Amino acid sequence: MPTFEEQLAALRWQKFPVLDDGFVCLVDVMGDDNAIVQAARVSYGEGTKRVSDDRTLIRYLLRHWHTTPFEMVELKFLVRVPMDCWRQWIRHRTASVNEYSTRYSVAIEEMQETASEEWRLQDSGNRQGSSGYLPADLGTQLTEEEHHFQKQARQLYQARLEAGVAREQARKDLPLSTYTEAYWKIDLHNLLHFLRLRMDSHAQKEIRDYSTTIGEQILKPLYPVVWEAFEDYRLHALQLTRLETETIGRLAATGTPAPWGEEAFLAAQPSSWKDLTRSRERDECREKLRSLGLVTRD
Repeated sequence: MPTFEEQLAALRWQKFPVLDDGFVCLVDVMGDDNAIVQAARVSYGEGTKRVSDDRTLIRYLLRHWHTTPFEMVELKFLVRVPMDCWRQWIRHRTASVNEYSTRYSVAIEEMQETASEEWRLQDSGNRQGSSGYLPADLGTQLTEEEHHFQKQARQLYQARLEAGVAREQARKDLPLSTYTEAYWKIDLHNLLHFLRLRMDSHAQKEIRDYSTTIGEQILKPLYPVVWEAFEDYRLHALQLTRLETETIGRLAATGTPAPWGEEAFLAAQPSSWKDLTRSRERDECREKLRSLGLVTRD
């Protein structure tokens, strides 16, 4: 198995492609798994540093939300990402960022293009999400229109520059599909939080692609123990609220074995949900119990 140093040497400055012209590139790292356990054991003293093995300790820390030791590790990336996707990315205010400046330099020429089969439909239940795809013939038309629009926008931008318009003003009509680049430095704790949110199935596909690349292609080989714990306790874990655990308790108290039907579920729901015609919290509870096989899918 390669050492941490060997993995790092293989990964540094390697551009992992994302979308049609984007990428994620690991620039530098401070700290390995040992930095995490060293920080966690600082109160033990040198003589008791083997209180538990490293894997057990890392898993314990992540399982019980003891996150400070993970802040001892930092990673710096260079990313190329469409501006509309970067808007979501930059909302995570726990990183240090230095972005390509279109006031100082000419904007990156490449723009994200959508393949004809990749135009998504608006999700009927999620106001900010998508579900399913448009018909192929309509997708082809949309892709052709997109290409024409992007070409015209770039020509307009270039003409303004050639006319002497300041870069800071000439850029104002560039599409959000225009790529930007940035250095992004973040500690491991906040990176895991970013990945938990942006690798989720409800996240927008484009930023999910970037997050999955960072996680699977970079973090997993560098920090296999941390990644295993992250998958077990964050990414693929299921969190139950107090009201949800009480609902399960009332269902179990009926004496009827699971799976329970919709009628039993509604009878066991908390009183605060019963008078509501529509409750997102109730719907989320139902879906969790269905995923566990405790409530039937009618």
